Amino acid sequence: MKSIVLSSVVTALLIFSGCSDKQPAVDTKANKVEKPVAQEVEAVDTETVASEDSMVDSSSNSESTSQMSMADIENQLSAIYFGFDKYNIDADMQNKISQAAELGKTSATAYSVKLEGNCDEWGSDEYNFALGLKRADAVKKALVAEGIDGSRISMVSYGESNPVCSDKTQECWAKNRRVDFKLLP
Repeated sequence: MKSIVLSSVVTALLIFSGCSDKQPAVDTKANKVEKPVAQEVEAVDTETVASEDSMVDSSSNSESTSQMSMADIENQLSAIYFGFDKYNIDADMQNKISQAAELGKTSATAYSVKLEGNCDEWGSDEYNFALGLKRADAVKKALVAEGIDGSRISMVSYGESNPVCSDKTQECWAKNRRVDFKLLP
């Protein structure tokens, strides 16, 4: 008898509560995004330069003589290397950070810097991307501590996808655990 009463109550609840036929109301006015209107672009005129006119006279550009080129500055910025599974900056790498900061304050004031975090092949892809970003962040914090404006510094992690060495040796793996400096105009 209890089972008949219980099943009757459950059936009555299912019948009376049932599924709703109403559709959810969506406010289409508030979420409406206007699409940008395409504009016409004027045709670009091309110009051919004779080969004797194609050289730039470096004496007329006084800025290039007072500032080092971006490639020259990048060549002076050496990579910061890290230990296995580490993102703290060792004392022997702090000197390289100081040199990079000095270049950033003097020769490279017109440029922004991109810090590229890299890892060896050990660990999962996700772990290595996170570790590369932690390494780049550690170098950024060290550069900011040396007086470089943090807004001039961007970071990217390549994980293990940007090796400089592909041998299967300890020395090679150590070369891949690094942060590289790239200058941006």
